[in-house]
Amino acid sequence: MSPTAGIVLAGGRSTRMGAPKATLDWRGSTLLRHAAGIVDRAVDGPVCVVKASGQELPSLPDGIEVVEDEREGRGPLQGLAAGLAVLSDRADVVYVSGVDTPLQHPAFIRHVAGSLDADHDVALPRAHGFDHPLAAAYRTAIASEVDEVIASDDLATGALMDRLNVLILDEPALLADHAVAVFDPELASLRNVNTPEEYDAARARLAPRVTVRCWGGLRVHGVDPITLCVATVGAAAAILSIQLGGDVVAIVNGERIVDDPEEPLAAGDTVIFTAPEQALRSPHLV
Repeated sequence: MSPTAGIVLAGGRSTRMGAPKATLDWRGSTLLRHAAGIVDRAVDGPVCVVKASGQELPSLPDGIEVVEDEREGRGPLQGLAAGLAVLSDRADVVYVSGVDTPLQHPAFIRHVAGSLDADHDVALPRAHGFDHPLAAAYRTAIASEVDEVIASDDLATGALMDRLNVLILDEPALLADHAVAVFDPELASLRNVNTPEEYDAARARLAPRVTVRCWGGLRVHGVDPITLCVATVGAAAAILSIQLGGDVVAIVNGERIVDDPEEPLAAGDTVIFTAPEQALRSPHLV
């Protein structure tokens, strides 16, 4: 069993946005692909996307699981129940994310999930004047409590919190983690986009600042290292005229090897593009 897993809730009606949030563009990717990728980077177990019945989703990488919430219009608790149904026997803790938090940082997720101790059922961020149950870590053992709340037809997340031992993570507690304080000092991980205005404001922000290096046959691509403001591995590769695939891969933070151009990046990341010397003569770099 994994210590932590992730649930991304993608089945909301997006009434205020006026368009399905999951498919909205996010700097060359989509909100859903970005959210799922960031959560996947921060947990050590499976990530499950919960969608509405019949909902069309944008492409997701291999390994991201999709489950359908067949009870439409029942809110985030129903989505949480659907995710827990497939993860409760595979992880001790799940981090739950909405699809609409594009400024989320992996360090924030790791800190929230790591703060959940044995005496509590949920680690609940409280910042910017609100509780954030869709950016919180839950023990998977609460699945029966979620089902009971839903059965009572009280679908507010507060009804669930009233049944649980809640660890409140206020702003000082959230910023006590060094990586969060450095890379997410505004706690922008908690900023969701519910309206076109909020979405536009988020897109107007500077993309994450990352360090990029080239190894092997790709060293010919100039000064090393360089700093770029990009949101995906593919955007960094494009700036350097590198085509991912085949022998050409990216190593993110020395631990994650990817060739998916939509792999999301976060502030402080180091990306190494690498290929053997003979890759320079391959069609991938033509």
